[in-house]
Amino acid sequence: MAKLRTQFDCSNCGHTSAKWLGSCPSCGKWNTFEESKVEGKAVNHKAKVEGLDSSAKPQNLNEVETSEKSRFLSNIKEFDRVLGGGFLNGAYILIGGEPGVGKSTLTLQIAKSNPDLKILYCAGEESAGQIKQRAKRLGVKSDKLLVYNETQINKIIDEVQKIQPDLLIVDSIQTVYRTELQSMPGSIQQVKECAALFQQLAKKKNITTIVIGHVTKEGDIAGPRVLEHMVDTVLQFEGDKNYTYRLLRSLKNRFGPAQEVGVFEMKEDGLIEVSNPSELFISDKTEGVSGNAIVCTMEGSRPLLIEVQALVTASAYGTPQRTSNGFDRNRLALLLAVLEKRAGYSFSNHDVYLNIAGGFRLNDPAGDLGVCCALVSSLTDKAINQRTAFIGEVGLGGEVRIVPHIEQRKKEAAKLGFKNSVVPQGKGSEGIRYVKEAIKKALR
Repeated sequence: MAKLRTQFDCSNCGHTSAKWLGSCPSCGKWNTFEESKVEGKAVNHKAKVEGLDSSAKPQNLNEVETSEKSRFLSNIKEFDRVLGGGFLNGAYILIGGEPGVGKSTLTLQIAKSNPDLKILYCAGEESAGQIKQRAKRLGVKSDKLLVYNETQINKIIDEVQKIQPDLLIVDSIQTVYRTELQSMPGSIQQVKECAALFQQLAKKKNITTIVIGHVTKEGDIAGPRVLEHMVDTVLQFEGDKNYTYRLLRSLKNRFGPAQEVGVFEMKEDGLIEVSNPSELFISDKTEGVSGNAIVCTMEGSRPLLIEVQALVTASAYGTPQRTSNGFDRNRLALLLAVLEKRAGYSFSNHDVYLNIAGGFRLNDPAGDLGVCCALVSSLTDKAINQRTAFIGEVGLGGEVRIVPHIEQRKKEAAKLGFKNSVVPQGKGSEGIRYVKEAIKKALR
């Protein structure tokens, strides 16, 4: 047996060091190094896995066959939308999300929508009985769904090569391990090694592979950053525990658009696709109440109408409060400063509370104009016409800047019955130039 030596791995990026370091020289994070035991001599682990040690020969580019025509659908429209038109044979996909958000449910529903698809489900976190119960609740009826309770990667790869499934699902990558490594499952070394072997399996055997990953408390996918670089597509499954909707967002996609979003609603019988998500976020809006404004944000190529709620009250203490939910607090402070300096509205003696309805997080700068109008509406206690949508970025000079996809946003607002859209002035088109004009138009 080879002699073991000690090394330190960064839990954020996977950088290795012979000694402990306070700050990682690769990613700059502090206190991320963890001790692990490794074999003193380098071992060619990849050559030990039968069937994956064959070397490919150089090919002429003109002779290489592309797999663009070999896409197959998940038959879940929102999922296919995010993937860019369905699965590609040999694609390597990572799905991350918080516990209980519905990652396993989503992958099982692929089997429900594709009863003729041969799927091997490698379960490391649940027993076959638990998966059977969930499948029964979801109404999965497929004779080609195979459940394999195994976490040793050599055995998984051997079984995959025997079965040759159309789709391999690994739940989760943090539970899979190699016996040749001394570290525990879920460690940086184990995740890197197992992810690399699944990558070889997907590419050399042309098997579409989905791996499910845990996330950290900051919301990032747990494990080394190299994990996200290995895969073809990184999907983030987002959702607030207090609400039923779920967002599937593509953070990286080699075969389709990035930042595309699919919207689902979690119900007793599984995830239901939401064809018109704008209605989901504005259906409970309050008519005639000051501080409410509707903005149109873009999520990938999809416009969404979101309700912004502001509450401005006189401060009872020396230092006014600034609280935001679903909106960047620094951005809120910047917009308040613009309103004071450029529009003449004073918030220095008022507490300001801002909320994006429905638990949604508004990151699009095009929501600035609606936020400003909502803040002034609450300050003056004058309600905004609820049939008006606001689109535009606010600059430090109080000017309203043009944002992409103006026409697409306006069409989405008109489709849902919004008669007026307050938009920036563009070349050859009517609109507003300064935030002061937008406020006057909104509150008249």
